[in-house]
Amino acid sequence: MKQLPLAIGAIGDGPEQSFASLLAGPNAAALAHLQGGGLQRSPVSYLWGVSGTGKTHLLRALVRQAHEQGQRSGWFAPDTPLPWELDEAWSLVVIDDCQDLDEARQHAAFALFVDASTHGIAIAAAGRLPPVDLPLREDLRTRLGWGHVFALQPLAEAEMRAALRREADRRGVFLSDEVMDYLLTRFERNLKPLMAQLDRLDRFSLANKRAITVPMLKLMLAEEGAP
Repeated sequence: MKQLPLAIGAIGDGPEQSFASLLAGPNAAALAHLQGGGLQRSPVSYLWGVSGTGKTHLLRALVRQAHEQGQRSGWFAPDTPLPWELDEAWSLVVIDDCQDLDEARQHAAFALFVDASTHGIAIAAAGRLPPVDLPLREDLRTRLGWGHVFALQPLAEAEMRAALRREADRRGVFLSDEVMDYLLTRFERNLKPLMAQLDRLDRFSLANKRAITVPMLKLMLAEEGAP
């Protein structure tokens, strides 16, 4: 069975998945490359960095942009069922979390590279490690490092605050400096879990019909059994 291109809703079609909503910070070069058509000049682009540096966000934004331009794409990850097959109508193939590909999916990913190259289809991929350090078969590591490789860096605290503020504004909620301070001192300074906390806090606030405050945040954590 052919791996069908995901509908954009399948990977998240809210504003948080767009280039416009991404706070680039130290990763402006990667953003400019993907948003500005860099894949047309370099058929392979690879993003790497620790969790929370925006790798998946950038890939999702790239797919979103392609869909908005009337193009189709295929999205693959370690949990994507086999077989993986290329659709010649795609303009883009995305492979996320490359470091977690098992042996069978490494074989499938390499076959995608070969077929995509034959048909002139761009590939964007991401993982936690640079290509040379990925625990993958040698020929796949080599292919991932063929084109532009971007090492993504975590946001500084001021940039994390700006990102949280932007997301809160998008949701139409007020996030005070006190709540922001509490989030940044209690939780790991990694944008992904911080955004997840903000999402939970927003839903908890709506359910309880209360403004977001530090006491309400503490109540939410207590009810969830957080230490």
